[in-house]
Amino acid sequence: MNRRFASIAVACLFAALIPASALAQAKPAVDKAPPPPPAPAKFVPQVKGEGYVEFMQAKPQRVKGEIHTKIKLKNTSKGSLGLVSVEEIWYNTKREIASSGIYRHRALLNPGEIIEFEIVSPDKPDLYTNMLMFKHAGGTIKPTKVTKLQ
Repeated sequence: MNRRFASIAVACLFAALIPASALAQAKPAVDKAPPPPPAPAKFVPQVKGEGYVEFMQAKPQRVKGEIHTKIKLKNTSKGSLGLVSVEEIWYNTKREIASSGIYRHRALLNPGEIIEFEIVSPDKPDLYTNMLMFKHAGGTIKPTKVTKLQ
C-alpha cells in the first residue's frame, strides 16, 4: 500500500513540475528599444546681486493707440535669472514720464537662453524718447545692447 501512495505522490510531483518547466522557456529576443530622450537640463543656481544680459531692441511701432516694442534678451550671467522684468518708460518733449509698459518673465532664464517678447505701452501724442529698466528677483541686471545675438 505504501508503494501505491508513493507512486501517486511521485506522479503528482511530476504533474506539478511539468507546467512550471513549460513556462520557464526562453523568450524570443526583442528588438532594441530606441534610446531614451536626453536628460533635462541641470539645475543652475540663481544669481544674487547683479546679473548680465545682452538685448536687441526693434524699432517701436504704433498700433491702434499703443506702442509695441519687440525685444530679444539673452542671459550672459553664470547663473540663472529668476523673475526677469523689463520696464519701458516713455518721456515726452518736456522730459516728463508720459507712458510706460512692463514685461515679466515668470520662468527661470538659464545661462545662454534667449527669449523674445513684446512690451505694450499706451500711446500719447507728444512722446519723445524711451528708456528700458531691467531687474530680476535677486537684484539688478546690467544690460548690453547688441546688434546680433549669438
